Amino acid sequence: MTNNSTSSARLAPPVGGFQEIDGRRIFVHRAGSGGPAVVFLPGASAVGLDYFDVQQRVSQFTTAVVYDRGGTGYSDPLPLPRSASEVATELGEVLRAENIAGPYVLAPHSLGGFYAHRFAQLYPQDVAGLVWLDGLHRDWDLYMPPAAGLAAAEQTTPDLEQLRQMRPALREMGVELHADYPEHVRQPLIDAKVSDDWLRVGIAERSMLAGLAAELHAGPNIPDVPVVALTVVGVDPAQQALISEQTLREINDGKTRMDAALVSAVSRGEQRILSDTAHHRLCFDRPDAVVQAIRDVVDRAARP
Repeated sequence: MTNNSTSSARLAPPVGGFQEIDGRRIFVHRAGSGGPAVVFLPGASAVGLDYFDVQQRVSQFTTAVVYDRGGTGYSDPLPLPRSASEVATELGEVLRAENIAGPYVLAPHSLGGFYAHRFAQLYPQDVAGLVWLDGLHRDWDLYMPPAAGLAAAEQTTPDLEQLRQMRPALREMGVELHADYPEHVRQPLIDAKVSDDWLRVGIAERSMLAGLAAELHAGPNIPDVPVVALTVVGVDPAQQALISEQTLREINDGKTRMDAALVSAVSRGEQRILSDTAHHRLCFDRPDAVVQAIRDVVDRAARP
C-alpha cells in the first residue's frame, strides 16, 4: 500500500509551519520555551495537531513540539509505510532544523511508540525521558492473544471503502473530541481528517506493524532514562462491537503486563493505569493525566 498522491492543492495547516527536509516539507508546530523539550509522536491516523491541547498545556512549563511524519498529515506526501529508521532519522533532522536542543522527552502515542524506540536506539544520548502514551511496543505479540497480534491488526484494518462508509461517524467523533479547540484549528482539522487522502495514510501506516517490531528487535532496549507509561484499559465501544469480552480482557491484561515490563527495565520507571478512557481518546479525555506524566518526567530528567 503506498500513499504517494501528489495533489497540488496541499492543505495549509491552521497553525505552525514547515521545515524542509531532503526537499520535502515537514509540518511542525512548537510552543513554549526551556528544556528538556517535549516531542509528541502521533499514532496511526493521528496527526500532530491531535495533541494540540496537551501541547499548549505543556508549553506552560517547557518547549513542546508537535509534527507530522513525512507522508502524513500536513507534511508532503511520501510512499508509505516507511521503516522506523527512516521516520526516526527524519525526526532528528526536523529537531535540528528547528534549533531545538536535545536531549528530548519523547511522548509517543500508539504507533508512535515504535518510532520513539527507534529514535532512542539511534540517538540514545538525545533522549532525556519517555512518556509512553499507551504506545506500541516491539514485544506486543508476546503479551497479546493471537487475535490481537500485529499481523492480525494489519489484516483487520478497514479499507478505504469501509472508512468512507464510516465517514459521518468519524466526523462526529472528530467534532466531539476537538470540541474545545480554537475554531480556526478545529474545523480545518476535522475536515482534513475525514478526507480520502488522510484516510489512506492511516491504512498505509498500519500495513507493516510486524515489520517495524522486527526492526526494533534488531536493536537495544530503551535507554535507562526516566519513563512514565500510561496504560489505557478503558472500554472502547467500537472495539466492544468487534471483539469478544474475553479477548478485550486479554488485551488489557497483556498491555498492563507489557508496560509493567517496560518501566521495570529502567531504574526510574513508573506505570499509571487509566480505566476511564479509551486508547484513541487518551489525550482528549485525560489531558490532566498526560500533562502530569510529562511534567513528572521533565522534572526527573532535570535531576541527575
